[in-house]
Amino acid sequence: MTHQHQELAAGRWTRLSFAEQMANVGSEVERTISWKNKGRLEFSQRAFERALELLDLTISDIKNRRRLKELLRVRESLADHFFFDNSYKSSPESWQRYFHSFMIAARGKR
Repeated sequence: MTHQHQELAAGRWTRLSFAEQMANVGSEVERTISWKNKGRLEFSQRAFERALELLDLTISDIKNRRRLKELLRVRESLADHFFFDNSYKSSPESWQRYFHSFMIAARGKR
């Protein structure tokens, strides 16, 4: 598999805290929303693919094993929102609220 985040996929990702990992996923989700709002669908799709890649790295990180159910649900819901029927009825604002707390927590760690 070819990773867009080569250095992170090579092991650096696991050195980040869970909050930092999720804040990075959230940043890509923010980019996805922003590009979509600007009508730049190709950029939005690429940002979403990066978000999924980072989320997959988070899911595969052994320290997050006890959060696996939540992480898999987040992945399913994101895909539903951005690629499918949005049957869970999420909104861009709900995703921004979800990831906002991780961004604050990650910022506090620095």
